Amino acid sequence: MKFLVPVFLLLALSSCTQESQNKISRSVQNWTGTNGVLDVISSGKLMYRFISVDKLTTGAQTGGDESRAYRYGYGVMDSNFNYIVDPGEKKLYFEISDYSTSYVFYENPN
Repeated sequence: MKFLVPVFLLLALSSCTQESQNKISRSVQNWTGTNGVLDVISSGKLMYRFISVDKLTTGAQTGGDESRAYRYGYGVMDSNFNYIVDPGEKKLYFEISDYSTSYVFYENPN
């Protein structure tokens, strides 16, 4: 019985399409994290910093294959720009536009 589980997993993965295998790989990466930093700069000035960002994802069309014109992710808003998660700083959802109008949409930290 112990040997059947790995064999089953190997068969299941080998029958997946490349896109399915990529999704599995990304889900493992999401679970392990990559500890990224996202800085939002306007007119040469640092406006916002998100730390402990595990990845940025391209928005996907609901019920279709086309990508949306934004990226999104989760990260801790580093209010004092010290690269450390301090008390009161929490993980937030944010979106970044691909359009020429620069904006970052994020969850209210308060």
